[in-house]
Amino acid sequence: MKNLGNLMKQATQMQAKMGEMHAKLGETEVEGSAGAGLVSVTITGKFDLRKVRIDPSLVKPEETGVLEDLIVAAFADARTKAEAVMQEEMEKITGGFGLPGGLKLPF
Repeated sequence: MKNLGNLMKQATQMQAKMGEMHAKLGETEVEGSAGAGLVSVTITGKFDLRKVRIDPSLVKPEETGVLEDLIVAAFADARTKAEAVMQEEMEKITGGFGLPGGLKLPF
């Protein structure tokens, strides 16, 4: 029973650390870019869009489609970076313990 108590204590500690990580991700910002930096977006670790920057040279009526595609590409780049940050933080918390394959966190 001692091992079970110890396991429960570790689970509680991990849950607290995950809560802290979740809060930290809400404050962490990453930037993604596309079109050689002509379009960039900033998102949080929770994938909330915070900022869009568009180089003035792209603001032409006939270039609207290209601009829209670059915004989507910049967001995808930022999301990939945010997911990498989240994975690094998770590895710090689990200490390399690893989660079963296919298990995803609620965030």
